[in-house]
Amino acid sequence: MTASHLSPSSDEFAELLPATRRALLRRVAVGQAEGRAPSLAGAVVREGRLVWTGSRSCVDGHAPDADTQYRIGSLTKTFVAVLVMRLRDEGLLDLADPLTKHLEVPEAEGATVAQLLSHTSGLAAEARGPWWERTPGALRPETADIFGERPLVHPAGRRHHYSNPGFALLGALVERLRGAPWGEVLAREVLEPLGMVRTSLEPRAPHAGGWAVHPWADVLLPEPAEDTGRMAPAGQLWSTAGDLARFAAFLLDGDERVLDAATLAEMRTPAVAPDGENWDGGYGLGVQLVRVGGRFLHGHTGSMPGFLATLWVSAEDRLAGIALANATSGPAVSALAADLVGIVAEHEPRIPDPWRPLPEADPALLALTGPWYWGANPFVLRLRADRALELSPVGGKGRGSRFRAEPNGSWTGLDGYYAGETLRVVEGEDGAPAHLDLGTFVFTREPYAPDGAVPGGVDPEGWRTL
Repeated sequence: MTASHLSPSSDEFAELLPATRRALLRRVAVGQAEGRAPSLAGAVVREGRLVWTGSRSCVDGHAPDADTQYRIGSLTKTFVAVLVMRLRDEGLLDLADPLTKHLEVPEAEGATVAQLLSHTSGLAAEARGPWWERTPGALRPETADIFGERPLVHPAGRRHHYSNPGFALLGALVERLRGAPWGEVLAREVLEPLGMVRTSLEPRAPHAGGWAVHPWADVLLPEPAEDTGRMAPAGQLWSTAGDLARFAAFLLDGDERVLDAATLAEMRTPAVAPDGENWDGGYGLGVQLVRVGGRFLHGHTGSMPGFLATLWVSAEDRLAGIALANATSGPAVSALAADLVGIVAEHEPRIPDPWRPLPEADPALLALTGPWYWGANPFVLRLRADRALELSPVGGKGRGSRFRAEPNGSWTGLDGYYAGETLRVVEGEDGAPAHLDLGTFVFTREPYAPDGAVPGGVDPEGWRTL
């Protein structure tokens, strides 16, 4: 893991307490026993560092370690999404582009790149038969061969409908714009920079074998491990607990060689409005979102014949949990990975980094801080690192947002009501800041000041009593 993934205080609290380690091992042991998994491996990442691994196996003396490969199924989709977002950040595509702008795929007519990433394209869930995960990709040699009789089952953009062919198309999009197979692009642009030397399209020893466990008897059946060809971007990758720990650190903090933190934050923003206030699952751009025990997690689950995988990251706790099993069904690896995060968060709550002053502060920006008023509503403007601003309603109720500084002297909203809106400082005749313009909303230094730039003007008699 690169030094860029480590916080200043990570060395001080690198080791987990013995009680925490035992609780983690017990959770993995219970998961393997109750899920009847031939083997099960777990890992925890804290502050960008792999701090714990543990495993159980049905064969004494052959427990997997952090270097043992498992097939990770649909976790592959997040890797593909990273490649697509790199293309977007380089200006080679726009997320609003129809896919057909870049690929000749009439079956996906009307679907945008963003809709493919968020599974809102309306495409069918599965590829044309037979069962693509268990059959050779040679049965579907061309992109058009992955579609069945009804490629579109919903109008594009109407609803979330998970689509494996949709990510096959995204892999083809990467190949078209990079001029190379998507697996080669992934290795060059993501795996190598992140040091993920044990992640690959085909298994490399040591690796686990995939098994199906009989539902009513404790017996096993080996599962095939086919090269799925055109469908590979939907679930082909093999990886290890150690490599996925590196990927988890990247998903949390970013890496300038691959994607920055702002783009990764965009990817974990819900792309489809959640159902109701108490939602417990959603999807961003190639990233699954869940709430478990009041904790917001992002990452992905995965399954292929003989294998199950999950990686969950808690940005608030700066923790990640990883679970890998070599069974087609049985082990609840999603819940297990979430529990690994929860165990560490509850046993050893995060100790925050020490407060530190800004390395430098522009006096002109300091002069902007303090109270501002939208009409009679009080707000506070604070200066953050990198010339960023934060506007917060006094009392915590109202529209607040964080703002990123732009080269032209304005700021762009990052979240909340003002996400994407422009904040500008408007100067008076004397050159001093007169008011703030936020998407045409005017913020003044006094509530409805008579000489303030309040749209519609202020009653000349000013404030009064009845």
